[in-house]
Amino acid sequence: MKILVANPRGFCAGVNMAIECLDETIRMFGPKIFVYHEIVHNKYVVERFTQQGVTFVDSISEVPEGSILLFSAHGVSPEIREQSRIRKLQTIDATCPLVTKVHLEAIKYARDGYHIILIGHEGHDEVIGTMGEAPSSITLVEDPKDVDALTFSNDAKIAYLTQTTLSVEEAGRVIDALKAKIPHIESPPKEDICYATTNRQDAVKQLAQRSDIVIVLGSQNSSNSRRLQEIGSLFGKPSHLIDGAQELHREWFADKSTVLITAGASAPEVVVQDCIEWLNKEFGATIEEITIREEHVSFPLPRELRVLQSAKA
Repeated sequence: MKILVANPRGFCAGVNMAIECLDETIRMFGPKIFVYHEIVHNKYVVERFTQQGVTFVDSISEVPEGSILLFSAHGVSPEIREQSRIRKLQTIDATCPLVTKVHLEAIKYARDGYHIILIGHEGHDEVIGTMGEAPSSITLVEDPKDVDALTFSNDAKIAYLTQTTLSVEEAGRVIDALKAKIPHIESPPKEDICYATTNRQDAVKQLAQRSDIVIVLGSQNSSNSRRLQEIGSLFGKPSHLIDGAQELHREWFADKSTVLITAGASAPEVVVQDCIEWLNKEFGATIEEITIREEHVSFPLPRELRVLQSAKA
């Protein structure tokens, strides 16, 4: 068996920053910390922090007054920030800067009198947070059929934004439908789908063609991980999205000589290496890491955490 290991894979700059932020907060204040929603959408990462004593919540009312609360990498709405202020919580914002960019675009377009079409998946934490910035000025669409149902006057000011973790092709189909229906629709100067999402998708597109089966490390609620699995399937390859080696099945690899392994932007490298080790043990695999594109992006820790670090120094 030959294993092709895609690069880039795994943690992006936003996930790295969010996890480092939570690690540093624990180091400074101990583990009695709360996080609004999962810090990132990955079971392994969330379980690691839960075992240390961190509490993940889905409602601000679950957080005792005066506690330390981190906002996850996916961002939150102004309503959540206001609820946190009322409860006198010490908040640290670990939102990915690329998600913050979309929030700021939504605020600007709404302020300038535009109605915003947000392309994304209903119920995703990032979409909920973005829509919360201007709820009366945003309509969510998921596919071209949703675009067909839109009704706006010819002189309406319309702009579109996208969730950062969409499939490039998926978003492209919706954007094409929007431009056909609303030719004067506007968009930000730089696209919203993040560099890491695009790079990981490009790697799978190129390497799936050389593989018999695709293994994606990531959790089922990770949007960008699911897109990688879907791309593998589009190339006609059996594609499996798993959290770790414990979910691998030997029968998947019957008559499969080349395996592509990649990981979503919130999956840690340790789970990739565990899968490689399992395959090597079971099938005596050879390993080839293939770099499609170099990444050199990094984000600083949130300003409020840096202020706390300085105060503690």
